[in-house]
Amino acid sequence: MALVLAVLYSVGFYLLMQRSLMRILLGTVILGHASNLLLQVAGGPPGRAPMLGEARPEDMTDPLPQAMALTAIVITFALTTFLLALAYRSWSLLGDDEVRDDVEDRRIQRLERQLAESEEDAEEEFGKEATQ
Repeated sequence: MALVLAVLYSVGFYLLMQRSLMRILLGTVILGHASNLLLQVAGGPPGRAPMLGEARPEDMTDPLPQAMALTAIVITFALTTFLLALAYRSWSLLGDDEVRDDVEDRRIQRLERQLAESEEDAEEEFGKEATQ
């Protein structure tokens, strides 16, 4: 089961890092399924219903992992519908579902490069003055 979980998480994260919104959506769905499976495996083997008076406490199943799995299902469904709406809007406005780079991010990256180059130049000048 650990191998199945490792494969699901690996595939999910790989798809999540792609630029297509549909691949991101599929990665999110796979990660949701992997999380549900992890919660069910963490819950232990099946047992009796957790009802007092019907079974000994050692034979009862812990209901917390099942409740957490239901919550994870709801969260995954909500995120899936949001990403589907985002992909549809991107497709209708731009004609494709590729995530594009932000223009502001490129500008900030260019400014950081210029700042790093000016700092290197200042360090070189300081090194020349110190040796003279």
